[in-house]
Amino acid sequence: MAVSKSALVIVFLVLGGLAVLFGTVLVFVGPVIIDDQIVKNVEINPKNELSYTMWKDIPVPFFMSVYFFHIVNPDEILKGEKPMVIQRGPYVYREKRWKDNITFHDNNTVSYKEFRQYFFEESMSVGDESDVVTIPNMLVLGASVMMENMPFPIRILLSTTFKTFNEGPFLTKPVGELMWGYDSKLVDFLNKYLPGMLPSSGKFGLFAEFNNSNTGQFTVFTGQDDIRKVHKVDSWNGLKRVDYWRSEQCNMINGTAGQMWPPFMTTESTLPFYSPDACRSMELVYQRPGVSQGIPIFRFVAPKTLFANGTDYPPNEGFCPCRQSGLLNVSTCRHNSPVFISHPHFFAADPVLLDTVNGLSPNEDEHGLFIDIHPETGVPMNVSIRLQLNLLMKRVSGISETGKITEVVMPMIWFEESGYIDGPVLNTFRTNLVVLPMVMEYMQYIFIGLGLATILGAVILYLSDKAKSKKCGQPCTDVDPSSSASEKTPLLQASTS
Repeated sequence: MAVSKSALVIVFLVLGGLAVLFGTVLVFVGPVIIDDQIVKNVEINPKNELSYTMWKDIPVPFFMSVYFFHIVNPDEILKGEKPMVIQRGPYVYREKRWKDNITFHDNNTVSYKEFRQYFFEESMSVGDESDVVTIPNMLVLGASVMMENMPFPIRILLSTTFKTFNEGPFLTKPVGELMWGYDSKLVDFLNKYLPGMLPSSGKFGLFAEFNNSNTGQFTVFTGQDDIRKVHKVDSWNGLKRVDYWRSEQCNMINGTAGQMWPPFMTTESTLPFYSPDACRSMELVYQRPGVSQGIPIFRFVAPKTLFANGTDYPPNEGFCPCRQSGLLNVSTCRHNSPVFISHPHFFAADPVLLDTVNGLSPNEDEHGLFIDIHPETGVPMNVSIRLQLNLLMKRVSGISETGKITEVVMPMIWFEESGYIDGPVLNTFRTNLVVLPMVMEYMQYIFIGLGLATILGAVILYLSDKAKSKKCGQPCTDVDPSSSASEKTPLLQASTS
């Protein structure tokens, strides 16, 4: 049975109207559904397999690349000449991280300790752990600065102690020993008679206390009651604030533990986090948007004020005593040793620092730190944290090992901790938290577009039918010419008869 054009017009109008209505509803309901899905996936909840696994075991490639500043002219330095260094490395270590002692609390927080292990990756390194380099001897030059204001006889005694244990101002040792520890009779003596003076009770090395260790007990919010608080630190080792610094603001424990952040970020958002290794909270700022492996990201970088001194940035006065901008004095949380943290090669620091050492060449691409975040979820897609360890060394009267060293903040090593989401985790993340929300967002426009197109088709059909009716002078019907001829034949026959 034929369907009239009027009926088709009505059907198209109804279908188009329903499609537009459904699409319009999705415009308002879709974002709510998407946000609800994101919230369920990013809160710390063992029922959320994707995000909980990423949070607990960090199943993504993570590496630490270490660069040594090999001293070319140690003898000349003792005569007061400017140090000259050559960068060696990187020596790359695969980093394994996992959380243990996980305990959920009634106030929507969870406590844990994060452990870490390092494994040398020769194929990714430029050199081997057996490479021999020369760096300042922290035990000698660091202790000399620490004892600078002690009575002269004590300084003489310290110098005699160094000679007794055959400790000189510089160390020339394999990278592996400098990293993870070397045998030292002086270290054994100090640990036996002055326990607690050194950070390590075993061998002495720059990273000896890092391997097979944890970063302390963090208690963070799960976000189950308020997603805006997810991953934010409630306490560290039971503390709400630290006591390393000279102001309440500098001692605050702000932000997250530095692995994930709350979702729904904007260009006005920042990335605050607490770093146990730096003994302080730090905050990165938005730089630009971008795309990482097909996923939209926001790039956050360190502001110029991060390591500025109190003169250039008054809120940092609490981190003093300060030297030039670009240096963070961490002596208060490193057994009072004269140690400073900076960006590699003194990037973004006072240019004066570059004039004190030959062989440095800072640039943002190689030495600036950044974190690429998927803004909708707060999950880092690509991370590169780069920091440099420096030692203040100078001539100290009474300690002959210091010679005539000109006072200088001496770069020792710089390291980059980097990680990125890849493999099955990336595919699952992209599907659940990027592709599906994108499909739902596009669906609303597809339904509205199809609905409007259907309504437009109905209008065109109606107008064409109306125009045809006016041309006929009355409602037109489609007549079969052959049937008309057959109908006229009997009439003609009747007339003829």
